[in-house]
Amino acid sequence: MAKTELGLKPYKFQKVQLLTEKNKLMRLQRCQKLLRRTASQLWERFLFTDEKLLTVQQAHNSQNNRIWSVDAPSTSVFVEHCQHPKSVMVWGRICTSGKTRLVFVDEGIKINHKVYRRDILEAVVLSWAKKHFDNVNWMFQQDSAPAHKAKKIPEWCKAHFPDMISSAEWPPYSPDLIPMDYSVWSILAARACTKLHNSLKQSIRREWDRLKVEDLRPIAENFNKRLRLCIAAKGGHFETN
Repeated sequence: MAKTELGLKPYKFQKVQLLTEKNKLMRLQRCQKLLRRTASQLWERFLFTDEKLLTVQQAHNSQNNRIWSVDAPSTSVFVEHCQHPKSVMVWGRICTSGKTRLVFVDEGIKINHKVYRRDILEAVVLSWAKKHFDNVNWMFQQDSAPAHKAKKIPEWCKAHFPDMISSAEWPPYSPDLIPMDYSVWSILAARACTKLHNSLKQSIRREWDRLKVEDLRPIAENFNKRLRLCIAAKGGHFETN
């Protein structure tokens, strides 16, 4: 009745970043600058990076996930959650034409600028990019995480990478603009982290390896569209569909 007679459509609630007017203005200004700066760049040359704490916890929707049965089901309807589920911190990087290997951070390791430079930038990004992009210029992106903003990190990146979008240029409070955040991590979490298993790392690696170029290309290319949508929303939240 609601659809046919009133013309109403169902919409789901979405979790979004809390934005102040100051946040919106900064997002707007930086998106405008990024759109101008990246207008002449080829998206194949953008290397997007992000880190994520992935947790094993069975996913379910209490309203929509149901079992139809004549008899009352037993434990098959239970969704087990624990107070301290297994979790791992992981770094990943993608572009339209490929991806680096994942980097897992051992429990108890403090992520400071030294660890970030040694274990991420030097050990993975630099060597992979030289081989993948060869002599073609490419652009490195990072967000405003504390380890990224340390003074020595932009200096190191400028000395070793052809070009970069620094944390000072990146729109703050913007997981909706990071390809890893708005798409890739969700894919990995849905495939690898919703069921209990012996090795969370192994499961995440397996699903990461399954991601192909044809999966990554539209995800990375969507960045340009999202910049425009954020600008149209004056730095506020935007719909992507």
